[in-house]
Amino acid sequence: MDLAVKRVYDEPAETDGYRVLVDRLWPRGLSKDRAALDEWVKELGPSTELRKWFGHDVAKWQAFREKYRAELAGAAELWRPIVAKARSEKVTLLFGASDSDHNQAVVLKEFLLEQR
Repeated sequence: MDLAVKRVYDEPAETDGYRVLVDRLWPRGLSKDRAALDEWVKELGPSTELRKWFGHDVAKWQAFREKYRAELAGAAELWRPIVAKARSEKVTLLFGASDSDHNQAVVLKEFLLEQR
């Protein structure tokens, strides 16, 4: 599977392949043209409750990962099409957070790679 993770505010590139925004909320200050998305699967983002609880607090990272993975386990209809696409072409999971290491796209990529 060919999956990548990239901040949606970074410049789009042809090497990104199929670009999927996986944030529940639209990124602030970003136009749809500049985002250059192929798809926005907002329901794949963490639930509002989980997102607010986490608040990008790195101290909560491991607990966030576990809780978000549990949410993903119950949402196969949302992520299965991404897995199928990533088997035939590159898919870049886009996120808006400023922390490139501690965000839902990182967890989602890890989760999707396990779905073989």
